[in-house]
Amino acid sequence: MRASLDRKKAPMERLFEIAIREDDAPRPQLSADNPAELHLAQDHADVDISDPVYDFVRSIHVFQIEYWRHRNKDGDCSTSYSIRAGTYGEQGEFRWRRTSPSSVPQASKFRPSETCSNYRFRGVFVDWTDNEGTYGFEEVRY
Repeated sequence: MRASLDRKKAPMERLFEIAIREDDAPRPQLSADNPAELHLAQDHADVDISDPVYDFVRSIHVFQIEYWRHRNKDGDCSTSYSIRAGTYGEQGEFRWRRTSPSSVPQASKFRPSETCSNYRFRGVFVDWTDNEGTYGFEEVRY
């Protein structure tokens, strides 16, 4: 996502530095109607990220995939799955929702067949669009 991690600084400190930097990169506009301020809230900083400059946060999608298909001892096709999609909201809040196999992005290696062949897939797939509009993804099977 063209970001680096500076472990010497807290994440909110790094975000604040990005917001006030003096280059030509887009940044939130400060106004009386839409102030972008840091507030201390119970031991952590809270910053307004509703501005479109932070759309890269909302572009992150996480899929937790557990899928099994096989023929049971009676010869019937048995399919079981648990797929959750995680997304980030307007202010960076994360939430899970249950979803179906068809919602997993094509970039994933998750490929259940139409036939009843033995197939098992467990993994986490994450995709995003960076601040320049470039699509990226990572997948880890376990």
